[in-house]
Parts: sequence; C-alpha cells; structure tokens
Amino acid sequence: MIWLSIALLSLLALTPAALPLWQRARQIRDERSAALALHEAQLVEIDRDLAIGLIAPTEHDIARLEIQRRILTADTAPTQAADAISPGWAWGGLALIPVAAVGLYLTNGVPSLPAQPLGPRLVAQHMQNTRNNAVLDRLRQTLAQLPAKDPSLRQGYLLLGQAEAGRAHYAEAAEAWNHALQLGFDPEVAARTAEAMTRASGHVTPEAQALFSKALDAAPKDAPWRNAAQARIAEGEHEQENP
Repeated sequence: MIWLSIALLSLLALTPAALPLWQRARQIRDERSAALALHEAQLVEIDRDLAIGLIAPTEHDIARLEIQRRILTADTAPTQAADAISPGWAWGGLALIPVAAVGLYLTNGVPSLPAQPLGPRLVAQHMQNTRNNAVLDRLRQTLAQLPAKDPSLRQGYLLLGQAEAGRAHYAEAAEAWNHALQLGFDPEVAARTAEAMTRASGHVTPEAQALFSKALDAAPKDAPWRNAAQARIAEGEHEQENP
C-alpha cells in the first residue's frame, strides 16, 4: 500500500514539471506541421500561376526551388530544436527523482515500521490521559489530607502544578502553585503562577499582573525570567489602557 501511495505522490509532484515538456514537444510538432502546410500551399499556388501565365517558367523554377529549400529547413528545424532542449535527458531526470527519493527512504527510513492509524493512537492517548488524571487526583487527595505544617505539602503542590502545566492545564497549574505560594513565597514560583493564570485566561489579568510585580520585587536582578515578566506587566498595562 505504501508503494502505491509513493507512486501516486510522485506522479502528482512531477506533473507540474512534466507538463511544460509535453507542451513544448507538442508545440514543436504543431509548428513543423504548420510550416510544411504553408510551403506546400505555396507550391500549389506557383504551379497555378504558371498554368495561367502569371509567371514565366524560369521564375517558376526559381520559386519552386526556394520553397523546396524552405520545406527541407522546416522539416529539420524541429529536430534541431528538440535536440537543443534535450527532452530525453529532461524526461530521464524527472524519472530519476522518485527513484532517488525511494533510495533515500530505503536508506534512511524504516519501511518495515508498522502503520500507526490515528484511531488507535487517539484511544491510547485517551487512556494515558485517564491514567494521568487518576494519578493527579490521588495526589490531590493525598495533599488535602496532609497537615498544613507537613514539609512535603509545599513540594507536593509544586509537583502537581508542574504536571498540570505540562499537560497545558494552566488553570489547575495556577491553583496548585497558589497553594505552594501560600505555604512559602518564592519569586520564580510566583512568576510561573502568574504566567499560568495569563495563559488560562488568554490575557494578563489584574491578579496576574500584581503577582508578576510582586515576583519582580523579590527576585534577584539576574533572574532569567525577569524580562519575560516585565513584558507581561507592560502587556497588562496596555490592555488596561486600551480595553
């Protein structure tokens, strides 16, 4: 099945390049046929002129030789033009493209790799998400049962926030990190929380902007996320000035 797909894709990809070659060959044939037909009509015309006495026999012979010379020229000109553009080389080059592509695929690809249909992959992803949800729900239940002074409580909320952010569940990540901030303020965690709040809402909310400012006030001057936080604050101020 894959080879049929490769053949069809190669045909589709090479069609735009093959059409000009085919049109050029057809144009050459049409030009040759038109030129020959014109010169043959001229021969008939001078024969008729000779028959009715419009031209002398000497003029007729000269004109006939000239037209015959033109016929020979028109008959050989298309061949010379065709040789000039080398259609054989052009068609051969086009044919080599899919051959080279298949060679590269066999060399660098994995032809024996089994197919991976979308349906089973979506089912597997759903099952993985279900398992992840179950694990995180158990983590939430465990954290809810820990005493407020347990030293592992803050670390648990930090891990929960990282897991939710990794799944792009930014609202849940912000909630978990807010719990961690309540147990101990950290400027970097505050900046992450504000960023998660921003991504969850789609804009810099006043709460996120205030948290960014608080994080910057407590952060060292060389904090790697300082510029990003300042940009978010400026974005929030712009949104407030231009609602």
